[in-house]
Amino acid sequence: MNTFDQLCVIGLREWINLPALGIVGLRAKVDTGARTSSLHASDIQTFRRDGEDWVRFTAYLGTRVQRGHRCEAPLVSLKRVKSSNGQVQNRYVIRTELALGERLWPVEFTLACRRTMRYRVLLGSQALIAGRLLVDPALRYVQDKPTLPPSLSGAP
Repeated sequence: MNTFDQLCVIGLREWINLPALGIVGLRAKVDTGARTSSLHASDIQTFRRDGEDWVRFTAYLGTRVQRGHRCEAPLVSLKRVKSSNGQVQNRYVIRTELALGERLWPVEFTLACRRTMRYRVLLGSQALIAGRLLVDPALRYVQDKPTLPPSLSGAP
């Protein structure tokens, strides 16, 4: 018998936070056909910190009025990705915690220019599997907006 006890239902669009990057209130599009998640980024620069490879970039919040937010994260890898328009690109990959509803778990994101896309974040199937999420395509914004952990909200 199949059971869905441990799964969380989400819609095709959900509000997320990326707390380790200081990003709050992003609308994400769920794409079960994409393997890897993607975050809209520009001004991408690699650098070394304590002997490790890192990446510095500008992430964008909002769809109509874009607000840039400078971020830094450890670099996981450089990955060849076939984009939705069929072009093969080399993209930097980072891993950061994703907050969706009451759940928080690490997710890998490729950094890509999504300037022409409506949503600045795409959640791929690897993130859905790791988060134990079940997608109902008839729904949108099922989960409450995630709240910031106390360490990032300014609360003691």
